[in-house]
Amino acid sequence: MLAVLRNRTYRHLFGAHVVALTGTGLATVALGLLAYDIAGADAGAVLGTALAIKMVAYVSVAPVAAALLGALPRRAVLVTLDLIRAGVAVVLPWVDQVWQVYALIFVLQAASAAFTPIFQATIPDVLPDEREYTRAVTLSRMAYDLESLLSPSLAAALLVLMSFNNLFLGTAIGFAGSALLVVSIVLPRPKPVHRKGSLYAATTRGIRIYLATPRLRGLLAVHLAAAAAGSMVLVNTVAYVRDVLGRGSSDVAVALAFNGVGSLAAALTLPKLLDRVSDRTVVIRAVVALFVLLFAGATFASLLGGGHWSALLVLWALIGAGCSFALAPGARLLRRSAHSQDRPALFAADFALSHACWLLCYPLAGWVATAANTTTAFLVLGAITAAGALIALRLWPRHDPAVVEHEHCDLDADHDHLHDAVLAGGVYRHAHEFRIDDHHERWPR
Repeated sequence: MLAVLRNRTYRHLFGAHVVALTGTGLATVALGLLAYDIAGADAGAVLGTALAIKMVAYVSVAPVAAALLGALPRRAVLVTLDLIRAGVAVVLPWVDQVWQVYALIFVLQAASAAFTPIFQATIPDVLPDEREYTRAVTLSRMAYDLESLLSPSLAAALLVLMSFNNLFLGTAIGFAGSALLVVSIVLPRPKPVHRKGSLYAATTRGIRIYLATPRLRGLLAVHLAAAAAGSMVLVNTVAYVRDVLGRGSSDVAVALAFNGVGSLAAALTLPKLLDRVSDRTVVIRAVVALFVLLFAGATFASLLGGGHWSALLVLWALIGAGCSFALAPGARLLRRSAHSQDRPALFAADFALSHACWLLCYPLAGWVATAANTTTAFLVLGAITAAGALIALRLWPRHDPAVVEHEHCDLDADHDHLHDAVLAGGVYRHAHEFRIDDHHERWPR
């Protein structure tokens, strides 16, 4: 798997990804402490609002940023966005008003919402071979999992030596390091995009491609299912461990760590698995496993009651593995479903739509558990996961070839795209790797 790091350009991009993730992890811890320092007992409300602002920025900014920045030189765009994020991190320790926190968090997350899809869309151009790209996606997933495990420990160690405000300096260093690594390489130039239409048309292009592609409509249902399962873990672990099982604060971190370990273990097996099994098979089976696990969790919560700590750890690890198996192949589907010039828009659409699923499931997981109980939360989120699995099965065709025969009846006979087409029954027919674009606005039936 590590052989992909022999590619210098990708090695620097992956390094940029890792140091930026580390900085983001430090910021997550520091932000909670900053909220408490400013708001005291209301820190939870402040932090919850900040996280909601993060999701709103992700959902709203990513498509617009892709439309405005997707055709610009990628290195310059990525470095500029990293420097903006570093600048926000430097300013955060000096704020003393809640509204200032909200404003800066929006700027920081808006820059991240612009950065991430463009960064993700660059990797397929750097690694055109699908096997290498699969291993790069796996490394990226592992980096996310390791960050969730190691950043809190790193933050705790640093807090022994310094105040929490200095963690934001670590965040700024992470983003600055990312900028230095990106500026040290030459990235492929984005292909020129010549399109007519409004900013609205450019902004929604990625979403239109996404929703017109059957496999991606299925992927959106998978995102919803994984968000429901993941939200059960991320939102309700604290209350379940402390109130139901009666364990201490450190055990909350242990439970979340087991979820991360499960995800990491699954990511390690993915490259070889995807060499032998189709994306659809892996993803659908993973989503089915997730809703089975959630309903098993409901049984566990209602029948076994408190005291079954080891069972919770196993359940959380299996949910982490299921989410990893369900979500990691998504990048391969996006790469397969768009031309190079449309990838920033498509990755931005996936970024926005997937986070919209989390924006729905995060509060739902908390509200149901608070208003009813943990068992009900398992059942409700399990029902959403089951619905996502059924919708994905329905929308994602079992037979999903790259080359699709189709016809054109709206192009002139001398159009360049029809150079290999055959006239039959008054329409031109030919076959090639099919993607939604200006010449193919609908998927063939």
